[in-house]
Amino acid sequence: MHIAEQLSHLNALSPLDGRYAAKGEPLRGLLSEAAFMAHRVEVEIAWLVGLSDAGLPELPPFSERARAALRELVEGFSERDAAFIKEIEKTTNHDVKAVEYWLKERVADDPELARAGEFIHFACTSEDINNTSHALMLTRARSQFIVPRLNELCRQLQACAQRYAEQPMLSRTHGQPASPTTLGKEFANVAARLRRAIDAIAAVQPLAKLNGATGNYNAHLAAYPEIDWPAFSAKVLEGLGLVQNPYTIQIEPHDWMAALFDAVARANTIVLDLDRDVWGYISLGYFRQRLKEGEVGSSTMPHKVNPIDFENSEGNLGLANALLRHLSEKLPISRWQRDLTDSTVLRNLGVAFGYCAVAWDACLRGIGKLELNAQAIDADIDGCWEVLAEPVQTVMRRYGLPQPYEQLKALTRGKGIDQEGLRAFIAGLDLPAEPKARLLAMTPRSYVGLAAGLAQRIGG
Repeated sequence: MHIAEQLSHLNALSPLDGRYAAKGEPLRGLLSEAAFMAHRVEVEIAWLVGLSDAGLPELPPFSERARAALRELVEGFSERDAAFIKEIEKTTNHDVKAVEYWLKERVADDPELARAGEFIHFACTSEDINNTSHALMLTRARSQFIVPRLNELCRQLQACAQRYAEQPMLSRTHGQPASPTTLGKEFANVAARLRRAIDAIAAVQPLAKLNGATGNYNAHLAAYPEIDWPAFSAKVLEGLGLVQNPYTIQIEPHDWMAALFDAVARANTIVLDLDRDVWGYISLGYFRQRLKEGEVGSSTMPHKVNPIDFENSEGNLGLANALLRHLSEKLPISRWQRDLTDSTVLRNLGVAFGYCAVAWDACLRGIGKLELNAQAIDADIDGCWEVLAEPVQTVMRRYGLPQPYEQLKALTRGKGIDQEGLRAFIAGLDLPAEPKARLLAMTPRSYVGLAAGLAQRIGG
């Protein structure tokens, strides 16, 4: 077998760079290795500009022209620049040092910036740059992709809740017929859960540190003991939109990252629960799936229209959560003041969220194909009069009739009952006229409580 040396969608080891490459496209500019380099450049320059504004005798404030040139290094950073840094790394065997050398090379022809060359990466450890870059990457991925994509899914669920708010549906607890609901209310339940999960994702506070090799500003104070370095670092981080963690070892301990990954995994679990439920409703015939011209459901059974989108979503959510939970469990643990196990794991941020992207897209696609089969859902509930044993025995309790639960248990448990049998039982009860008439008029379709109203209000 001869496989081309040039990477392509067909020979990529990961489906995220192969079969599903288009799904993760929005994340490439945020969580790829090139994006990591771009964020490192941004952090290095923010630190350098901050130093120039600190009143150091050896580093006067930069001119507006010099600041614009530095901004252009950030805003104009390209994949070609990333490739250049990778070439430098072949010599340094150190990725952050390669960024530092690239920056020094880029400013070498500018006299004002060249004089400041040794203040690039001044007093920093690699992790100062990396943890701050990761905080920016995740914050931007959250605001530009994660939350918007989950919000879109939540909006679709709310739309389904309102569209199907009035459609009665037989519930099933333990797989057995139970008190009816409406189809819309079941979508509303998931939308409400997902909304809370999204709020939890948005509420996680990113933290970062710029405090040196073991978190104590040792080198900083050795060079400039007169500067309030914690305040200075906090100001630089604030300029990047981040909050300082004042107590760290060489690494920022990643507790906030763990909280973020756990929050996303919780949202994924809710979506996975939805995938399985909708899969089941399709199996029961409650939904048909909109057909696509030329599509095949089975290589041998021509009739098949499989719920593949929800299956695809479920499978990829499992992969996403396996990675997210490993990240949240591993990253807060570091031997003594530093080990490198977090570094290699953190290179998989794009992989974890790439699987999220595939899963969320599949779920949205599946929802978009759903078509209500009212005949099937109505027939299911219409044939299940035993679910009215609950309201009958509850009304009997109110009016003090003897052994209401036991009577209905004997009447219905394990054998069901039809409309005529249940109404005959109600007619023989010693109840006031109004509640008896209400029970006699009740049908499985009408016994849905407040479900329709709850479903209608979910988007409000």
